[in-house]
Amino acid sequence: MTTTTSDEIVRHARACIGTPYHHQARKPGIGLDCVGLVVCVGKTVGALPVGYDVTGYSRNPDGFALMRHLQEQLIEIPRDQMAPGDVVCVAFDKHPQHIGICGDYVHGGLSIIHAANAAGKTIETRLLFSQSMRFVSAFRFKNLQEE
Repeated sequence: MTTTTSDEIVRHARACIGTPYHHQARKPGIGLDCVGLVVCVGKTVGALPVGYDVTGYSRNPDGFALMRHLQEQLIEIPRDQMAPGDVVCVAFDKHPQHIGICGDYVHGGLSIIHAANAAGKTIETRLLFSQSMRFVSAFRFKNLQEE
């Protein structure tokens, strides 16, 4: 793995904005889901092994597989250390089920760049946790270079 910066991660994630949402897709500009976005960006910046991928998962989370993969490939960090370029995992229901890449929100704070099924595409919005989108955990790519 090569080193990368948070700016590179965010730049590559933002390049995927507008990509249509397709469950388990891995083609920026053609189709992505939330895992596909993180996997594609991670591979592009050298933060994930070239052959790495996660496939065969259901739209209904099982409560542990997503977290296990994140913990194997990334470094878990405290919520108060989240910064642009980090990966955030959230829950809409009972189990962790959605991930995105943190960006720098134009009006301050963090944004989330994510392939959103409800929006039908990859979008960037302000990162706000609520009852409908609960914080689960945050992660950092292992090869992130200090800026």
